Amino acid sequence: MSRKLSQWMAVPLVLLLVILTGCQAVGGVDVSQAMVNNTNVKSSETKQSMHINIEPDKQLATDEDLEMIKRINSISLNIDHAKMKDANTASVKGSVSIEGTKLPFHLSMDKSGMTIDVDGAQKPVYISLDTLGGAETMLLPIDTKELEKQLQELSPKVFTFVMKHLSNPKNISVTPVQEAVNGETLSLNKLHMEINGEELLAMVKPFLTSISKDEQGLKQLIGDLYDVLYPVFESYMGLEGIEGEGMEDEEMTSILPKSKEEAVTSIYAMIKEGLDSILANYDQELNNLLKDTPELKTVFGPETKLNMDFFIDSKLDIRKQKMSLKVAVPASEDLPVRSVTVSADSELWNVGGAVTVDQVDASRGVMELTEGEVTPGQVLRNFDPNSFVYQLLKNEMKITTKSIFLYPEDEEFGAITVKNTTFVPIRYLSEQLDAEVKWTKGSKQIVVIDDITGNEIVLTVDSPKATVAGQEVTMVESAFVGKNGKTYVPLRFMAESLGATIEKEQDTGWIFIDRP
Repeated sequence: MSRKLSQWMAVPLVLLLVILTGCQAVGGVDVSQAMVNNTNVKSSETKQSMHINIEPDKQLATDEDLEMIKRINSISLNIDHAKMKDANTASVKGSVSIEGTKLPFHLSMDKSGMTIDVDGAQKPVYISLDTLGGAETMLLPIDTKELEKQLQELSPKVFTFVMKHLSNPKNISVTPVQEAVNGETLSLNKLHMEINGEELLAMVKPFLTSISKDEQGLKQLIGDLYDVLYPVFESYMGLEGIEGEGMEDEEMTSILPKSKEEAVTSIYAMIKEGLDSILANYDQELNNLLKDTPELKTVFGPETKLNMDFFIDSKLDIRKQKMSLKVAVPASEDLPVRSVTVSADSELWNVGGAVTVDQVDASRGVMELTEGEVTPGQVLRNFDPNSFVYQLLKNEMKITTKSIFLYPEDEEFGAITVKNTTFVPIRYLSEQLDAEVKWTKGSKQIVVIDDITGNEIVLTVDSPKATVAGQEVTMVESAFVGKNGKTYVPLRFMAESLGATIEKEQDTGWIFIDRP
């Protein structure tokens, strides 16, 4: 494993352990129950903010590195008002700030989709949750609402099990305070925790040891997981075409447990054996890991620090949070960074109350983002060219950038040479550059619409005359229909009309087409 990869993999390990910094009762406050309550909030209103700060290693960082780090450090997220009516219905109003520029946004979602409106957009963007991630192809013959309900009920059970086996950090305290939440002064208990990387790492072995001794709790958790996941697995097995992918249906059926009791017993035995195997040589294996990957000594060292403040009310609801996580990073030429700090705070009110979300105004229509059907030009044209988002998409994210390569005389790559002129199928090149091609059957006229500018390129088969954005031009050769039925057009004319540049490699004959 490369050192750079090891460095980046170490950061998620720390974040994982942050999640696992559980606590038992402190100062009369059931911290574990407060954490569980926080994961089980059905409705609420909140405001939040988050900021990232990267500390560069100035001896290793180049000017380009420092400029990039400066830009990242300027980014902040501020949620002025988030409303959650239920697990499927919510709205968020806030802004993202980058280098002093503030980008307001408004988001609302329900079980069918998400609508996002940002400053400079002509129409809000709509994302269907039904098709997101290819969900249409993964539909199972089960009650998804019931599954969702079971998963929501399962979450606090898993969290409770984890919290049960975690010890308190050394530096933890609870003090009564008066604190403002959404402008209202409340009497709360402030839970303060501090922990560094060494302490985080030291918590792992006791955590695993405690789990290995809790046979009843572990079996109960396995049973709870079984109740939720087995029906999904069983439904998946019933779908056509599954059995042919690497394993016969009979083989798949044979590995399914015949009963819940059998499943719990066998899975518990596997987990128990695995935990015992890990714990038997834990110290030696940990030493070997730190020796083989010395970067982890920095990440899990005293300079990695987590500070958290939770403000808890009498109902054990967390009403306010402040968090700062600093992860020490072993700086190198590949990663000239000494540390990354994430700071966040939030306030929560109207917990469990009646919440009405703020719907995004879609009266002017929406631009629906459907995978594979929305072109870069369509996205850009939805924004004011002077807006921050337009500049970000085009100049920073470079969503219009395209690179194509062709080889003359090779029909597989679509290029041929006639009279010392390179021709390309008009539809092939146009579609590669996201342009729309229109042709009326029985007519020799073809219209190509530039995706980025919206300009029309009009040409006629067997004629050198064409128009680009209304201006008449003469091509070096006429467009023609080949023996294969494809319409060919001079490559340079078509590419440059669509805003691309052409470069030919003399040694190989390869032709490179680039659109900025």
